Amino acid sequence: MKKKKQMQIFVKKGFIAIVFAVAALSSCKKIYNIPDEKDYLSSNVNYSNKVFDPILGRTTLMGGFNGDNSTQPIKFEIINARFGDGRPVSDLFQKKPAYVWIAPYNGLEKSLAEIEAKRKLEEHPLFEVRSSGEFIMWASSTNELIKPRPADSTNFSQDTRYFDVRISNTGGSTVIRDLQVRPFRERPYEPSDDFNIYSGGPAPHPKTPNNPASRNYIRPFLNGVIGATSDIALQSNDDKKDVVVYIRPFTGGTGNSLRFKFLSKDSVAMNPALFNETTWDKIVHGFNMQKTATYVQYDVAYPIPLVEIPTVYAPGGTRDHAEFKYSRIGFGGIRVVASFGIDFAIYKKGDWEIVFHFLKDNPKFEDE
Repeated sequence: MKKKKQMQIFVKKGFIAIVFAVAALSSCKKIYNIPDEKDYLSSNVNYSNKVFDPILGRTTLMGGFNGDNSTQPIKFEIINARFGDGRPVSDLFQKKPAYVWIAPYNGLEKSLAEIEAKRKLEEHPLFEVRSSGEFIMWASSTNELIKPRPADSTNFSQDTRYFDVRISNTGGSTVIRDLQVRPFRERPYEPSDDFNIYSGGPAPHPKTPNNPASRNYIRPFLNGVIGATSDIALQSNDDKKDVVVYIRPFTGGTGNSLRFKFLSKDSVAMNPALFNETTWDKIVHGFNMQKTATYVQYDVAYPIPLVEIPTVYAPGGTRDHAEFKYSRIGFGGIRVVASFGIDFAIYKKGDWEIVFHFLKDNPKFEDE
């Protein structure tokens, strides 16, 4: 009992000593006017890149902020947005609904409803700075809301949007000046080899860029696809275009449709059943698959891919991998598998079709 009382007295004395020490320290700070400790803001804070060329219609992160060990949190504010001729910039800061993920997407979702439950629409300026110092151009930006760079590909100062960034914490503030935004017009899909990135019209052939009558096309990959008439491997490159791809809107879908079609050299729809080794449920993260004699169609959520992470549909993360396979008996009785396809992305919601057109020769399906 005596030991217990001694322990209680000891604890009370210790507590009193701590209170006394805190009071003494506070008193000393007042007597000697010692300032409160402030955060550190380095004089070397900067961005590794100050010129941003986002493509409208896509959610794009940009920046590369270097805080040089400055104390967090740091506040970022876009100020003095103006064109090169001094006109104020306001179009970048219009507020529009943008999709924000509230739960992780993993590519295993079983329905459109399950996907949509993982994201929601929030109001955001089309262009803004995040708490990390990164800049974001949201997919809600369009050619109508933000004027893209000129169609003639010029890059005059009066067409360039400049802005400054005020960076601050309790240790002080600084301003980084003359960052630039030079947006490209919307490109609803990739690859966009057939698309003139400045004018939005058809792209000329790369070997005759000054000939407005020439036209470039999207090229698929081809592995062992033999021509039915030529009996040689089909190719798709700058010199030879046996097969080309069109990515284009179609009518009559659900508003969230993606369709795959295959055209013969006579521009007649080919039956997708010909591609008998295709794993149709791995072509795209889609639902309610419809297989007809002229196309295969899915209900999908846009953009495709939804998130830039590796999934079974987009092994590389940035593009969906659509591969179509078929087999036949080759020489010596050996079964030969051929394949073709495209790695693609579609950024704009709607009804889209991806069409493979065999221009000069059809694939050979017959056995040897």
